Amino acid sequence: MALDPYRRLLKIPGVPALLLVGLLARIPSTAMGMTLTLHVAVALDLGYGKAGLITMANTIGMAIGSPLSGRFVDKHGLRPVLIVTTVAQAAFWACAWALPYPVLIGAAALAGLLALPVFSVTRQCLAALVPVPQRRSAFALDSMLVELSYMAGPALAVAGLTAFGSGVTMIVIGVGTTAAGLGLIVLNAPTRSADELAEQAVKVPRRQWITPGFAALLGTTAAATFVLMATELSLVATMNQAGQTEWVGLAVAVWCVYSLIGGFVYGGLSRGFSPLTLIASMGLLTIPVGLVSGGWQWLVLALVPAGLLCAPSLSATVDLLSRWVPTGARGEAMGLHATALLIGGAAAAPIVGAVIDGSGPVWGFVVAGVVGVAMVLAAAPFWSRRPPEQPTPPLGEEGAATGMPATTSSSGG
Repeated sequence: MALDPYRRLLKIPGVPALLLVGLLARIPSTAMGMTLTLHVAVALDLGYGKAGLITMANTIGMAIGSPLSGRFVDKHGLRPVLIVTTVAQAAFWACAWALPYPVLIGAAALAGLLALPVFSVTRQCLAALVPVPQRRSAFALDSMLVELSYMAGPALAVAGLTAFGSGVTMIVIGVGTTAAGLGLIVLNAPTRSADELAEQAVKVPRRQWITPGFAALLGTTAAATFVLMATELSLVATMNQAGQTEWVGLAVAVWCVYSLIGGFVYGGLSRGFSPLTLIASMGLLTIPVGLVSGGWQWLVLALVPAGLLCAPSLSATVDLLSRWVPTGARGEAMGLHATALLIGGAAAAPIVGAVIDGSGPVWGFVVAGVVGVAMVLAAAPFWSRRPPEQPTPPLGEEGAATGMPATTSSSGG
């Protein structure tokens, strides 16, 4: 492993700015779920059950909206989608604090449908800016930045709610989201390279890339977030049961650091691995974690092997998707990838929560790993029925030899 892949990556014009704007734009997005939950449960004093309905409505909206916004980006360019979603988010967060609960549910669902597509757009633009041989390093670094945003966003939300209340915090999130949207609009990173723009006039039939193999890739993506969410729930439940709740934040932060280290190492390797291998290994290594006793420090230490595979697993799915899907459908495909991530995480909460309530947190880790491995095994037979991999341009094309990216804007301007 060497730093050279990252040095070469950050020398590509447009990549450092995209990664920085993407990181800052994701922080308010990662704070939204925690803010909505605590606003309903604490500020409105309606309990966590009704708070869960709000987050569920918002998540369903995002799951539907992600591929739709990606499809609009493919057809109409980046800026029109960013303008619409930025205005929608600004409107929702400006008034959400004052809405009665029944109205808030519908507004949260609509806000999810029109969510700012910062996660999928950042990855789509990276695929356009970065030559194919360097994409693994690019997506690994992007996954590391996602980890940082998830470490910062929810913590800032809790701090804001504690210090200033939900109303101020929700308005600040609205300001942050609006600033994020404006930043992406001004940056206007390309969604296709100069060579790929020739494909704009070609209509790409969905049957060409939505194949059993592509569905299997989405299934393994959902498996990864299932394992991650289930592991987090089991970790928190184990520490609560042991009376070590005050250390939960530190334990989760250390676990995130493992993922950062794993992503950094993976992005610098000379070759990557199949998502099937990475995600199945992460699941297998999660199963025995619950057997560890002796304090939260030992529990967190037991998470090292699986934790190191978190960022590599997720970045591998994005890297493969970018090579399987035609550029004319990349936005919609990235949106479907985002939906798979949401579904995996959303499914983990009720399933593993019921297991923890019924059998204890030890079995939460077991179910996290077993379900993850089972989903990978179910996907494996369909893996070979994948879309034809997109050809890699010869050295010198797309800036591969010089490191120069596309200069054509995604909006055509």
